[in-house]
Amino acid sequence: MDKRLQQATPTTDNRRRGRRSPTSGKPRAMPLAEWPASDRLGWVEACRPAQRLKRGGAASHLATVSQDDIANRYGLYLDYLNRNGRLDPTKNAMALITPDNVKAFIGELQARVRSVTVWNSVYKLRRAAQLIAPDAGFGWLTEIEKDLALIMVPRSKADRLVLTERLFEAGLTLIREAEMFSKTALARAVGVRNGLLIALLALHPIRIKNFAALAIADTFININGRWWLHIASEDTKSRRVDERQIPEFITDAVNSYVKTHRAVLCHGDAENLALWVSSTTGRQLTTKNLGTLISKLTRETMGVDVAPHLFRTAGASTRRRPWRQPSASRQRASQSPRPAGDRRTLQSCDQYLRR
Repeated sequence: MDKRLQQATPTTDNRRRGRRSPTSGKPRAMPLAEWPASDRLGWVEACRPAQRLKRGGAASHLATVSQDDIANRYGLYLDYLNRNGRLDPTKNAMALITPDNVKAFIGELQARVRSVTVWNSVYKLRRAAQLIAPDAGFGWLTEIEKDLALIMVPRSKADRLVLTERLFEAGLTLIREAEMFSKTALARAVGVRNGLLIALLALHPIRIKNFAALAIADTFININGRWWLHIASEDTKSRRVDERQIPEFITDAVNSYVKTHRAVLCHGDAENLALWVSSTTGRQLTTKNLGTLISKLTRETMGVDVAPHLFRTAGASTRRRPWRQPSASRQRASQSPRPAGDRRTLQSCDQYLRR
């Protein structure tokens, strides 16, 4: 039996325990194991990988993260039906995705999320429906999706855009403050970790899921004294290997964290290879917790809540910005009593970003 199908096939007792009563609880994505049987089988078939000369399912060309995202959105729709007494587990997507059900689902979304999220949810609901039931006609759902696209209003990034130099400098400042003022080894380790993750994400704004999953000697590798990011092709949306060399001007900070401070966070667990470790559990920070932490740190350090995806916007804006001769005020600031090592690092960062 297909591995995905084995994981998705629940026992009767488990399904009965996992199924919530209508209108109970907050919205959440219904796990694949709780989907109606026909939808579950249809999704597994759609995600079936290709084997040599045998073509895969309709979703086999998508990266795993994209498959999971579409499944998550369909799970949210099924959860809505379940909470509102509209879910019949004996039916399939063709019967469950109806104009009335979709209209009611959109109404709930519009009451709690932004217009772009509403459109995105319906778009991925349509993608899931076409993958699960390819012979059904969902042209009417495409029309609803287009109507939502016309009225959606993206949230402005102008008030949250911070250039990469400022993000990197904020990370560097957190590192220095932790090294100079922390009273305990644990507080020092937390401060250095926080500063380094801000600085590294500013220099290499990869997807937060990949950033959170970095592991020493696996995706975060030391080669001849220089650190590299190595993201395998199956973990990227483009299906291409992503390799990036960490700039030399931050190597000392990385070495200090990896060799000294990370061990404190791991509570002596030598088998834990996660790069970003929780000070509470001693385990790898989850994607959600890391994203929340980054928003909190940028808000406290710079007064702006810079979510992880905005680091990518910052990188693109920094590279497009034309170089200008530093102003007199900036030249005076560069001569401020900041440690000479920090000034050289910031200058190296500026040169690196303008390559």
